[in-house]
Amino acid sequence: MRKQYRFRGSIAPSAEVKRPVRAEVVGTVEDGMAKLHLDDVIDSWGGFWGISAKEFNQALAELGDVDQIHLHINSPGGEVWEGVAILNALRRHPATVTAIVDGLAASAASFIAVGADRTVMGRNTQMMIHDAWGIGIGPAADMRDLADRLDKISNNIADMYATKAGGDLAGWRALMVTETWYDAEEAVAAGLADEVEGTAAVDDEIVANAFDLSVFKHQGRAKAPDPAPPAPEPEPAPPTASHDDSRKRRFRFRQRAAARR
Repeated sequence: MRKQYRFRGSIAPSAEVKRPVRAEVVGTVEDGMAKLHLDDVIDSWGGFWGISAKEFNQALAELGDVDQIHLHINSPGGEVWEGVAILNALRRHPATVTAIVDGLAASAASFIAVGADRTVMGRNTQMMIHDAWGIGIGPAADMRDLADRLDKISNNIADMYATKAGGDLAGWRALMVTETWYDAEEAVAAGLADEVEGTAAVDDEIVANAFDLSVFKHQGRAKAPDPAPPAPEPEPAPPTASHDDSRKRRFRFRQRAAARR
């Protein structure tokens, strides 16, 4: 038995981006194994503008009773909370979820990928992680509040990477702040993915041209510096003697000296 469900996604953000006029999220079910495709911007508006959590949940519900889900990803990311909602929908699903990066898993798409039960990088694919972005209008107090909230959101995202790959939040935040790009092998070496598989044999130029990456600091892995490993947690500093401890040592020394006299 084979079912197919289609949910429309967005057009390319600029005429130069080499993509179909309309993208689709396609879900199929066969012999207890489902395939879902997340092949667009993650956007709360959905429909013409991208893939919303509401649309993704609808597609997930339509799959019915399945044992395994293969989620194929080719997305530049998008809104954080829509991505978190999509990830939690997958976490709650009883099926075993394997995320397969077919082209690009950047920004919000990256933490959806690493949050699956298993993460597979197709050959020549890329993954990118970065700090959360936000737009604010108002006085200085509002800007400071926005910065604090962005830090909390970014720490929340860093926790997802740390849960998958190990390390601490500070180390992952440092990599996010610099906007770190990984090729398939580098993502596995960093612990963000479990294996490289030949599920999507596309070259680096195709990956780079799949989406408009001009909004990011680096437009693809080829233009980004080599990823650094997460910084290890600092060793705790040895305890220093307090003023009271020093006085106690001097007192004991005098006691021993007096006993010897």
